Amino acid sequence: MTQIISSVLIAFRNLFNLKIQWILIWPLLVSCLIWISLSHFFWAPVSGWIIEFISTTQIKDWLEESYLLKIASSLEGFVNTLLFITLVIITTLIITALFVMPSLINFVARQYYPHLERKRGGSVMGNLKHVLSALLVFLLLWSIALPLWFFGVGIVISFIAAAYFNQRLFCYDALSEHANPEELTFLLAANKPSLWTLGLLTGFLQLIPFLNLFAPTWTALAFVHYELGRLDKLRTSTKQENPIATNLSLNHKQSVDQE
Repeated sequence: MTQIISSVLIAFRNLFNLKIQWILIWPLLVSCLIWISLSHFFWAPVSGWIIEFISTTQIKDWLEESYLLKIASSLEGFVNTLLFITLVIITTLIITALFVMPSLINFVARQYYPHLERKRGGSVMGNLKHVLSALLVFLLLWSIALPLWFFGVGIVISFIAAAYFNQRLFCYDALSEHANPEELTFLLAANKPSLWTLGLLTGFLQLIPFLNLFAPTWTALAFVHYELGRLDKLRTSTKQENPIATNLSLNHKQSVDQE
């Protein structure tokens, strides 16, 4: 738990670095422009669907019986706003995972892990697989959670969806540049509760107004710090357990380089 909190706090401090601030801003701007443009064409149909859904369920009756008719009339705007913010955050997270992660990994590696060898065990196809599977499961969970927000259960499902999405989206990418295939497979399978905890914590940030503007880059940085820290510990423990094999490997590498 200490390593998780440390990763989140260091990532927050990194947000004030000038190099990171541009990385923070442009995916958010692109996401907003995309969904503002799309909402111009789809806002009216979505509003109609929401009104139809409210009128055909018990939500409106419950609100009217509770003398909350004003809330019933404002649900359309609330749900539209919630959908817009959610879509912007999801899009920003995906842009960050696909296009920004290399810059964030380079930043963290140079600043905190310059000794960590890059073994490039990941692949573009592996990253796309994790991004697409994370997105599909997240959208499925959110489609279930959204109508249930009115009853409180949807909030819990949203947290679970965010936790899954974050750890699935960023774990592979954070390790793919530095870990070899064996290390990558081992670390992705190991200590799942901690990965879910970090996913849940960063998912909570995505639901807090104003903080959610920084959440995508903050989340990515937190996972890079956490995963590179785990990889560094794994390699250190491996060297300590088998120093003879490590020395032989280094001597072999040096002899190959000399040849």
